[in-house]
Formats: sequence, structure tokens, C-alpha cells
Amino acid sequence: QVQLVESGGGLVQPGGSLRLSCAGSGLSFTYYFMSWYRQVPGKERELVARISSTGEPTDYADSVVGRFTISRDNAKNTAYLQMNSLKPEDTAVYYCCAIGRWSGQAYWGQGTQVTVSS
Repeated sequence: QVQLVESGGGLVQPGGSLRLSCAGSGLSFTYYFMSWYRQVPGKERELVARISSTGEPTDYADSVVGRFTISRDNAKNTAYLQMNSLKPEDTAVYYCCAIGRWSGQAYWGQGTQVTVSS
């Protein structure tokens, strides 16, 4: 059974930082592309960042370029999203997603809430 478990969300002041983690189990993590998405109520889920199975290349939404960094540690079956210079508009539920490199099968985590507010 594939599981993706996000952690690291919380309440942070504008300008602060958070690091989200996504721990995978039940899958050959090395063979999955990893992505982070976010969603606010009433809006579609949007892609924030993605990373290939090997760690390069990476890709980011324009709104987070220069502030967020996606990375992964295949030895730990974990993907990360380092978020710096957070803004109130970054407030959302953040989800990690694993997509099979060849199968295209997608798995989702349960989401973690990030709230940026003073």
C-alpha cells in the first residue's frame, strides 16, 4: 500500500520559513517524480514545484521562484519543500504527489496546512 505523509506545515509570520517533508512508503521512491501542489478553498489545486526522479531538473511556479526550493533524498524516501520569504498568499493546504516515471500512476498525500499570517 502506497502512502505519502506530509509534515512540517503550521503557522508562520510573513517573511518566515517552513520546510515541508513528504515521506513515501510502499513504492520504489527512486522511480517517481515528486511534486508539491497547493490548494485554497474555492480554487483549483496548483502546481508549486516538481523534481525529477534523480533530483534534476526541477521546475517551479512563477509565484515561488527564488523563494521555494524542492529537493529529495532517495535514500530516505523523502521529498522536501523549503519555503522562505513566505507571504500571506502562500497560505494553503500543501500536498505532495508521486508520479510513476514509466507508469504515470499518481499518488497523493493527505495534505498539510500552511498559514502565513501576522
